[in-house]
Amino acid sequence: MYENLWQSGRRLWRMRQLQEPYRSWLSQDDGSLVSIDCETTSLKVKEAEILSIAAVCIRGQRLYASDAFYTLIKPRQAPDHQNVQVHGLRPRDFNDGVPLQDALQNFLQFIGGKTLLGYYLKYDLSVLNKYLRPVLGAALPNREVEVSGRYYDWRFANHPGAYIDLRWETMIKNLGIPALPRHDAMNDAITAAMMYLVLQARGYGVSSA
Repeated sequence: MYENLWQSGRRLWRMRQLQEPYRSWLSQDDGSLVSIDCETTSLKVKEAEILSIAAVCIRGQRLYASDAFYTLIKPRQAPDHQNVQVHGLRPRDFNDGVPLQDALQNFLQFIGGKTLLGYYLKYDLSVLNKYLRPVLGAALPNREVEVSGRYYDWRFANHPGAYIDLRWETMIKNLGIPALPRHDAMNDAITAAMMYLVLQARGYGVSSA
C-alpha cells in the first residue's frame, strides 16, 4: 500500500511539472498497458544512446500485436562491433532511422497515459527519461509494472523461501511461453507482454481498482 501511495504521489508531482501539450497527451489513460523495450549502445545510462524503441498494447487479457510501435533511431555514432554482436543492428540498418526527437515525439503520442510494462523497466525508463526530461519538464509520469516483480511474487507464493531466478530465459521456461530471438526491441516487448498475460491469468496482474 505504501508503495502504491508513493507512486501515486510521484505521478501527480510529475504531471504538474509537465509542459503542454505533453500534459494532455500523458493524461490519456484508457486502462490498457503498453509493454516497452529499448535497444541501446550501453548498459550504463549516462553513456547509452537509444537505437530502437518498441511498444505493444495489452487490453484486458489480450496482446494486440497490430497495435504496436517500432522505430529505429539514427545514432550520433555508428554502433561498434560489440554492439552489433548484441542486437544485430548494423550501421546500414540505420539508413532509414529517424532523428531521436522525432522518435520520442511519436513514442509519447503512442503511449499516452497508459501504464508501462517491461522487464527491468527501470533501465529503459532511465534512458528514455534522460532524453525526455528536458523536453517534458519532468520524467514520464506513467504508472509502471515490472514483470519480473510480478513473476517473483508468483514464484514466492508457490515456493516460499526458495531462491528465485529472475533471468529472462528462466522466466520464459517456467511460464511456458515461446522463446523469441532476444535483443530485438519488438521481440522483447512482445515477450514481456506474454509473460505478464500468463501471470495475470494466475492472479498476478494489475488490480482493476
